[in-house]
Amino acid sequence: MVKDMIFGTVGGLGLFLFGMGLMSDGLKKVAGQKLKSLLEALTKHRVIAVTVGALTTALIQSSSATTVMTVGFVNAGLLTLKQALCVVLGANIGTTITAGLVSVLAVFKITNYALPAVGVGFLLTVLGKAHKTRSVGEILVGFGMLFLGIYFMKDAFGPLKSHTDVQEALIWLGQNPLLAVLAGTVITMLLQSSSASIAMIQVLAAGGAFGTDWPLVLTVTIPFILGDNIGTTITAQLAALRASRNAKRAAMGHTMFNVFGVLYMLIPVWLGWYSKVVVWITPGQLDEATIMRHIFFAHLAFNAFNTIVFIPFIDVLAAAVLKIVPVTQAEIATRPVALEKHLLNTPVIALEQAKREILRMARSAKEAIMQSISGMIDDDRKRLSSVKEVEDFIDMLQLEITSYLSTLSRRNLSDEVSNELPVLLHTVNDLERIGDHAVNIAEIGERKIDQKISFSDSASAEAARLTTETEKMLDNVIAALQKNDTKAARAALSSEGNLNRMQIEFRRSHVDRMTGGLCSPEAGLIFIDLVDNIEKTGDHLTNIAQAIIGGLQWEGIKPKISPDS
Repeated sequence: MVKDMIFGTVGGLGLFLFGMGLMSDGLKKVAGQKLKSLLEALTKHRVIAVTVGALTTALIQSSSATTVMTVGFVNAGLLTLKQALCVVLGANIGTTITAGLVSVLAVFKITNYALPAVGVGFLLTVLGKAHKTRSVGEILVGFGMLFLGIYFMKDAFGPLKSHTDVQEALIWLGQNPLLAVLAGTVITMLLQSSSASIAMIQVLAAGGAFGTDWPLVLTVTIPFILGDNIGTTITAQLAALRASRNAKRAAMGHTMFNVFGVLYMLIPVWLGWYSKVVVWITPGQLDEATIMRHIFFAHLAFNAFNTIVFIPFIDVLAAAVLKIVPVTQAEIATRPVALEKHLLNTPVIALEQAKREILRMARSAKEAIMQSISGMIDDDRKRLSSVKEVEDFIDMLQLEITSYLSTLSRRNLSDEVSNELPVLLHTVNDLERIGDHAVNIAEIGERKIDQKISFSDSASAEAARLTTETEKMLDNVIAALQKNDTKAARAALSSEGNLNRMQIEFRRSHVDRMTGGLCSPEAGLIFIDLVDNIEKTGDHLTNIAQAIIGGLQWEGIKPKISPDS
């Protein structure tokens, strides 16, 4: 019996989580871009931000996905910390929808339709010609598997009705709120899904694992639910580990919001008020048929009340987060320093300020490329890992400079400024693409290290020639940008010609090495990827050099657009 219970629980939970993932992925594919656009278009009004967070989570059935998406937007600079915290508050409300879905559909014995849903969904994924049709099929498969998982868990927990020792242990744990909160936290952290842990509590309660004294069952399950709300914040913390400090602040705000909410909510739980309020707001008599619904309302009540309490104090929460994760000198140093908004009324000066930040972006692009190439050649993971941080900074500069120039374009401009603006925007995009190629090279370098691949002496010599020519071209382009130096720009074009010739020459020598058995096919592929990414970097530098030679005007020498732009 114990074996059947363990197998049923593990298998049912696996089906539930797998089904939840499929359903969430399908929903994101159907409406993902619209949801992202909605999040990006958030106004500064905190109530709207909370509403968007709740609706997004209800639609994609994953507070973790919404929170991770929000952390990503903060990391990209698309949302402020306060906006992100409001979205996260809303996500906590939206995540309760899964528990409501489980409780409502359990009444209609939806598990009877789980297998047909899997079958129909599978046919849609296989036979559907449109991407949207296949995504709908994925949703149906996930939906069916989710409820099959609940069915197996419920079946596995069935024998607990007759085990008074287990019931007494669970009841004792639930009557010690701090221990129950800790247990709920750990379960959710392990499962990485608040929806799964809440569903487990619902199924256990409905199966009689907490006994059949239903008012007592509700009372002892509530602390587990509170713990679940702390455990669910671990996903955002994990997502923020390698993100910006502002993204870490959004994740920390999520944790603080839920921890503080649980701490003050323990008082009405201890006094027995919480369960009485839940019984009062939940439709239907509290019994075996409605206990899952009551648990859903207990979950909803906490998140809704906690959100209402915190909305007026979002500034206080943001300030507390900044105390825990303070702004560092390095952060201040990485912010655009020249893009002063009050200068927009003087377009000529504003344009010069934008050029200063573009020059800064070019230096960062050089750092990224040189770190990635040297890290790859020397098998230095530390240098390779630093490339992503530099590329994130380049992306941030692109966003800030593009936004600044777009605002400037709406002012009353002279012909000279109007002609320069679009070329500068193209320059910014070229520099951002150089950062992308640096990341590509870094990833190739990681693969080289992981597969323990080494270059032959001739390949290493060729890589050194590429490095020297690339650095020379970068230095000339930076000098050309700094002083509007057409001589340096023409020298950069000469380097681009050399890189193109090297690409052809090195491809031929690579074939010779392969034929002569001097290098492995894996080493050859990595080397060619390096050569191609450097050549494409040269194309983007050429675009910038030609723009400078043309006087940063559309007439004259027009920027060459590389195939991958």
